[in-house]
Amino acid sequence: MFNPLNLITKFIKSSNQKELDRIGKIVEKINSYEEDFKNLNDDDFPKKTTEFKNQLKDGKTLDELLPQAFALVREAAKRTRNERHFNVQLIGGVALHQGKIAEMRTGEGKTLTITLAAYLNALSEKGVHIVTVNDYLAKRDSIEMGEIYNFLGVTSGFINNYQDDEERKKKL
Repeated sequence: MFNPLNLITKFIKSSNQKELDRIGKIVEKINSYEEDFKNLNDDDFPKKTTEFKNQLKDGKTLDELLPQAFALVREAAKRTRNERHFNVQLIGGVALHQGKIAEMRTGEGKTLTITLAAYLNALSEKGVHIVTVNDYLAKRDSIEMGEIYNFLGVTSGFINNYQDDEERKKKL
């Protein structure tokens, strides 16, 4: 049976698809920097962080820095943890940075995904807080992903219920 609604939906994209198309263009830009960052020396990563912070102070926006910053985090993750962000994780990182909700199933890389938005927003030097469901995950994720942040020249830490005020101020 002919349904005119099916015909219309073939020509009109859903708002979700439009959003994915928009973010897809950002992912293409991130991917375009991958070769450039493969050629960096390890000691260049904190220097790039300083460079990004200075660009922010000079008037660039986080959105303008996003493609390069995400590409830098991707390369840092490859070097420190032997983990490379997939495009779907880049999409999740963009969505998180933009204050949107990104649903990911167990095992799809939420912990690695958050490193993208956390690093980018840390460049503004206002602090970033990542909330997780329990003390074990907070500590584990802070230590494991801290390898990436430290490589980039950014400090990280975690807060658990058992810590006193002095322990909570410690950085990894």
